[in-house]
Amino acid sequence: MKRKIQEVQGMITVDTITQSILLLRGHKIILDSVLANLYGVETRALIQAVNRNLSRFPEDFMFQLNKEEFANLRSQFVTSSQWGGLRRLPYAFTEQGVAMLSSVLRSDRAVRVNIEIMRAFVRLRQMLEGHKELARKLENLEKKYDAQFKVVFDAIRQLMEPSANKKKRSIGFAPWKND
Repeated sequence: MKRKIQEVQGMITVDTITQSILLLRGHKIILDSVLANLYGVETRALIQAVNRNLSRFPEDFMFQLNKEEFANLRSQFVTSSQWGGLRRLPYAFTEQGVAMLSSVLRSDRAVRVNIEIMRAFVRLRQMLEGHKELARKLENLEKKYDAQFKVVFDAIRQLMEPSANKKKRSIGFAPWKND
């Protein structure tokens, strides 16, 4: 994803980073090319730094996309030119992997960017918690209204049932019958 990350007065915005966070394999991740763009380095240089410190990046911190995942990701972003002529599949960094990058990349910019990325992950987590709370409240309302609607449906069913006291009247006009 080679889209340029917006900077406001030299600072990278949390909103911009939040938009770069994807969900893959059940993890919230940021792709290597996006991180390289944020850090102001080439993707190749970022991966080299990671490879020199590979023991710091277990699979739950960083993993390489497989061909199917990459194809799906590429199809989500209509133009494939964002990745140009990639010779390898991209790497995905989880929140912990991004935090670990701060120990591998030691520039001032890397420190500032990591702080903003951590804020973005926290903000995203807070937003998701808010959605869980909203979902819980909605579920409670559904239970409450189901009970109320049950009463309404029961009343409708009673109105639909023929009463034993009522005399059945024939439908239509029959002049020869007297009521």
